Amino acid sequence: MGRPLASRMRDVGALVLVPALLIGAGVGRGVVLAQDTPAAQEAPAPLAFASPAALGEALFFDPRLSASGTQSCATCHDPNAGFADPRPDALGGAVSLGADETSMGRRNAPTLTYAAEVPAFHRDAEGFRGGMFHDGRAADLVEQAKGPMLDAAEMQMADEAAVVAAVRAEATYAAAFDALFAPGVLDDPARGFNAIAQAIAAFERTETFAPYDSKYDRWLAGEAELTDLEALGRVLFFSQQFTNCALCHLGDGGLRDARETFTDHRYHNVGTPAHPGLPAADPGLAENPAAAGDPRQAGRFRTPTLRNVAVTGPYMHNGVFKDLRTVVLFYNSWNTRSETRRINPETGETFGPPRFPDTLARVDLEHGPALDDQRIDALVAFLETLTDARYEPLLDE
Repeated sequence: MGRPLASRMRDVGALVLVPALLIGAGVGRGVVLAQDTPAAQEAPAPLAFASPAALGEALFFDPRLSASGTQSCATCHDPNAGFADPRPDALGGAVSLGADETSMGRRNAPTLTYAAEVPAFHRDAEGFRGGMFHDGRAADLVEQAKGPMLDAAEMQMADEAAVVAAVRAEATYAAAFDALFAPGVLDDPARGFNAIAQAIAAFERTETFAPYDSKYDRWLAGEAELTDLEALGRVLFFSQQFTNCALCHLGDGGLRDARETFTDHRYHNVGTPAHPGLPAADPGLAENPAAAGDPRQAGRFRTPTLRNVAVTGPYMHNGVFKDLRTVVLFYNSWNTRSETRRINPETGETFGPPRFPDTLARVDLEHGPALDDQRIDALVAFLETLTDARYEPLLDE
């Protein structure tokens, strides 16, 4: 896997991010990055935004949406790092630093790749499903976009009016919202804040976040060949006999669906051990207002997509594991009888106990036999094939 991704990527928060000129087909091409110099702070030339998504892209990279003026959405969701946070500053990258460069989040920043595929938070006959953040507290992408801007440990804006005022102060933004949403939409803090979130969500729904062009996708299309190890990993992953992977990481698509995002979008307690630098008993779904007070939801977290998983560590809701192979070994620890195979290679100690044993998904976790090293390596190799083409070079670093 090479050295941790966090040590290889730049710190987006240390830069002033200036939106690129976005007209028509320009949506999704990225941004121009400039060092924090007086010249870079001069008023930008007028920008034209042809769509809400183009406007949302500019906002996504704009640090003016934070109280300090130094942190943008892209700081914790870096497009060069699978739209996850590559910075090693807080607990080795397990969580993210806030705009004040002191406050820390409580949970690992998940990738935004393929986030548009997550269904809105709801409850069906099988339980809770969908929603954004690890506990589903934001119903959809629009609500998710609002959260970090007002969070006291993240972008730290005082209120909706403060966010709207920062956006409205830029004439090109104000004109764009009048044209793309409604005249005077930024005059009302509530309507304006919602429009800002809608624009950011529109950008997050573009192909930039979900290209479906990994080696696995190319293999499905007959355009690539899997190595023997990758092919073995694929068979093991989809097997209902030899592993438990597909129990939670296979959605409605199935074995050969080109749009599979490798998640059931449901909430499970997999017994993730505590991170020593974070609160030990994170209640997960039980903290969601829709499930508050229900002890059966304690310790459950939404199953994340496995697309780009090989380049978006650290792993689990609390970033407790740095390496993808460690994650596979952790799941294997539920099936093995060998004490040696229950050792976390990152700490040299046994994997820690589950924090909420009463809701542990023990039946699913103990499904299937223990795996030897070759099969562990095969699963990791297959998971690496789920990396978008633009991020494949990171696999070799």
